[in-house]
Amino acid sequence: MRVTAEMSLYPLQGQPLEKILVFIETIAGEPRLEVVVNQLSTQVRGELGVVMSTIAMAIERSFEGGGAQALVLKILNGDLPIGEPPVLEPR
Repeated sequence: MRVTAEMSLYPLQGQPLEKILVFIETIAGEPRLEVVVNQLSTQVRGELGVVMSTIAMAIERSFEGGGAQALVLKILNGDLPIGEPPVLEPR
């Protein structure tokens, strides 16, 4: 099953930008995922098992780096075109 996920990591201590970049690099290092990064979040698209295992690996690595951190994660059971802006249609 293909899914689309959006996540934001919020380090609450230390060097937040450095921790966020390491987290994104871990996610983006998985070649089976499509990854789009913007100023507010990181979006990924791929098979559910690959998405979940990659997120688990990235957050474990980040948490092991120390300091309080929060990860906000949304997962949709659909294959959204994350590389394209959304098309909004009037009602």
